[in-house]
Amino acid sequence: MARKRFDDLGCSVACALNEVGDWWSLLVIKQAMLGTRRFVDFQGELGIAKNILCDRLSRLVDNGVMIRVDVGEHGTRYEYRLTDKGRDLFPVVVALRQWSERWNGNRDDMQLVERSSGKPIAPVAVQSLQGAVLGVRDVLFVDDEGRPLEKMG
Repeated sequence: MARKRFDDLGCSVACALNEVGDWWSLLVIKQAMLGTRRFVDFQGELGIAKNILCDRLSRLVDNGVMIRVDVGEHGTRYEYRLTDKGRDLFPVVVALRQWSERWNGNRDDMQLVERSSGKPIAPVAVQSLQGAVLGVRDVLFVDDEGRPLEKMG
C-alpha cells in the first residue's frame, strides 16, 4: 500500500511530513546525527529490515536530507551522510526527544550535553524576537496579508 502524500494541502508541516514523516526516517536521521554512516551499522543499531532501510535511505537521499558517498577502498562501499538540510532537523529531533521525556518518561540512557562545557542543553522552545519563550496561546497564525487564520466560533 502506498503511503499517502500531502502535496495538495498547502501546509508547511504537511510538506515536511512528505520528506521525513515516518518514524523509521526520523530514527535513521537521529542515528546519522550520532555518527552512523554505513548501511550495515544503521541496520544493526536500529534493528530495521534491509528492505525498509533501503527504502528510507533512498527517500532521504532523493529528498536531499542525506547524501550517498562512495568511500570504497576495495570495491564499492557507500556511506550515508546528513546534508545541511538534514542537519537542520536537529532541533526537531531534540524537541521530539524532550517532548517524549516530559510526557512518556525517559526511554534511554543518552543525555544531550554541550560539547564545549559538558553541561546539559536547555529545552527547545519557540521564542519571540526578544528571546521570551512562547506557547501556542501566545502566537497568532496569520496569512500573507496578516489576517488571522484561527477559526472563530
